[in-house]
Amino acid sequence: MIVVCVEKRPMKPIRLQALVYALIFAAAPMPAAAAPPIWRVQGPHAEITLFGSVHLLSHETRWRTPALDADLARADAVWFEIPFDAASQAAAGQAALQRGVLPTGQTLTALLTPSQRTALADLEAAEGLSPAAIDRFRPWLADTTLSIVYFQKRGADASLGVEEQIAAGLPPTVARGAFETAQQQIGFFADMPVKDQLDSLTETLDEIEKDPDAFDRLSAAWARGDVSAIDREAVQKLKAEAPGTYRLLVVDRNRRWADRIQQLLQGDKRIFIVVGVGHLVGSDSVPALLRARGIKVEGP
Repeated sequence: MIVVCVEKRPMKPIRLQALVYALIFAAAPMPAAAAPPIWRVQGPHAEITLFGSVHLLSHETRWRTPALDADLARADAVWFEIPFDAASQAAAGQAALQRGVLPTGQTLTALLTPSQRTALADLEAAEGLSPAAIDRFRPWLADTTLSIVYFQKRGADASLGVEEQIAAGLPPTVARGAFETAQQQIGFFADMPVKDQLDSLTETLDEIEKDPDAFDRLSAAWARGDVSAIDREAVQKLKAEAPGTYRLLVVDRNRRWADRIQQLLQGDKRIFIVVGVGHLVGSDSVPALLRARGIKVEGP
């Protein structure tokens, strides 16, 4: 678990899984009747379900469906982006703070343009954040922290996210797998060139200031399974405004995950895979990569 105290009053813990919000967006309250997208991949003897998740959700969200629950009940194994255990989360939190804080004497504001400083100060004031605390963060940690605080104050929470809920409800007889470690995910952010980190931070500041309803639109699109809208409003926007971030956090990871899924298809298990929905839509998505390899994928 990552705990970053940046508010003038205590804030809820920020869990590691929420750090990848930029890839898949965080959801505000959405309609009660949800039917998020599901893909099914068929191998010679294996069956794999791909479920596109949202990592932060509200209490109002109702996303489980009979089809989803049936797939989960039949699964021999459930795979996540990262492991969901206390030790993994604790190690990731420590790594995030170790790699997300600037050296003594350096500040975030020194890396920003005048317009970026103004946008950051406006958001800090609006959300009741401590400028001194944020100023110690590297751009990637400032980006994720600002975003998560923004969503949490609007009712979204990582503990209500899809992965957290599915992991908590799995019986002990179901095997678990993960594509990455929590420390690897921290490394993806921390190892990005500073320019790419700043591009992503700028995108976040601009969207919160100029288009705060964008996240509600994405929430509604996810709820109704509108993959075209998700691709257009989230994935393609990230690709256009922060291409380095998109390549590192979406494209490169999708390719590695597609390789692993292709290996899993050679077995004889029923596997349920849940990853951020941003990895499953668009021309660079996991389903698109699998289809390009001649693998049968049913779904949107």
